[in-house]
Amino acid sequence: MASRRLAIDALVRIAAGGAYANLVLPPMLERSTLGADDRRFVTELVYGATRMQRACDHLVDRFVLGETDDRVRAALRIGAYQLAFLETPAHAAVAATVGAVGGKAKGLVNAVLRRVAEAPVGYPDRATALSYPDWIEAALVDALGDDRAAAAMEAMNRPAPTTVREDGYVQDRASQLVIDAVEAGQGDLVVDLCAAPGGKATGLATTGATVVAGDRRASRVGLVVDNARRLDAPLLTVVADGRAVPLADGVADRVLVDAPCSGLGSLRRRPDARWRIEPEAPHRLAELQGELLDSAARLVRPGGVVVYSVCTFGPVEGRRVVDAIVERHGFERLPAPETPWVEVDRMATLLPGETDGMMLARLRRPG
Repeated sequence: MASRRLAIDALVRIAAGGAYANLVLPPMLERSTLGADDRRFVTELVYGATRMQRACDHLVDRFVLGETDDRVRAALRIGAYQLAFLETPAHAAVAATVGAVGGKAKGLVNAVLRRVAEAPVGYPDRATALSYPDWIEAALVDALGDDRAAAAMEAMNRPAPTTVREDGYVQDRASQLVIDAVEAGQGDLVVDLCAAPGGKATGLATTGATVVAGDRRASRVGLVVDNARRLDAPLLTVVADGRAVPLADGVADRVLVDAPCSGLGSLRRRPDARWRIEPEAPHRLAELQGELLDSAARLVRPGGVVVYSVCTFGPVEGRRVVDAIVERHGFERLPAPETPWVEVDRMATLLPGETDGMMLARLRRPG
């Protein structure tokens, strides 16, 4: 009962208070007296009910008359998630969730969850069943086609696999494949324009290249410094907006632009992200991405390579951004890396599954 009470408290702070799940839950767990197994259960309830919010709401709203307050809504989501997605026995899920709710709400939560447990599970459409906003489903279908979009949405509803580099750094395999795609080597000068928290920069440093890692805020560069020190990865850092890095023109052999993006390929990393991203975000971010690539085009030497990567999908933040840079600067598109990359809309693409979703392009400066 204490586990579900804590999960309800966390959901209220996330859904009603605007807190981020990955920031609010860990300190709540630390302050609790729950054991390790119960903490894992709370994490599953909070992350799962947040991720599957739309599906859970559909299941309970069939039997709710009128408005519910934030705490009742959180309890109903927790209960529905146990019933529909954890397959918790109905008597246990209902009784324990009702027991975690105080006051007059007990009767409502009990009645609704009992109806949910007895009724067939059904959804009006795929976006509701997989618990995504309509616009994200439409964007993924437009970018990947229907079958790939469905597979991507299903994959991003599962926990992300944990992968660890040889140096001990925990990093998604997609990011490691981006490091490989830069093809940095001994003696190269590589600039990472958006480096925080430093995963790719420290990975690039293991190749023998000289790495300059930049980010716009000192606090974020501090994360890069901390990771580099912990991994004993030699690199240089600079606090600077990636659009105006204080380095000479043509100084770099390779420039990595791992740009801020809408994140539609990595939604499993943050359970609340799908509900926070705005439909206009890809268009707003594409402008920034183009400006960062203009900066990279200035920094890279003739014959050098710019690598552009984003953990999202679609032409707005993919092909159109790259096409504009090719036209402005006369860059040459290089072939996509080999498997597991696939080409989608002229972008090297990783589909969510064993890795996060990613798009990448490699561009060579003429000369």
